[in-house]
Amino acid sequence: MGKKVPSPCIDVCKFSRAGHCIGCSMTKSQKKLFKTIKRASQQQAFLKLLVSQQKKLGRYSHWGPAYLKKLKKKKVKVKITLT
Repeated sequence: MGKKVPSPCIDVCKFSRAGHCIGCSMTKSQKKLFKTIKRASQQQAFLKLLVSQQKKLGRYSHWGPAYLKKLKKKKVKVKITLT
């Protein structure tokens, strides 16, 4: 688990009127916050928060598979369910 968790961003970066990215559901401030988190355990906690946020907002079923692909490419495993 020593590897850094990559950003939840899936390179869509278009924001809705509510201020959430249509690709990953993060707000601009959440994107900045994730960049400041250094510990893998805290990054994983952030991912749990993000998944919960996506469930509440709806319409983010595309994010899990896209992020899993990114994780596989970077050879990183996370301890949460993304799909």
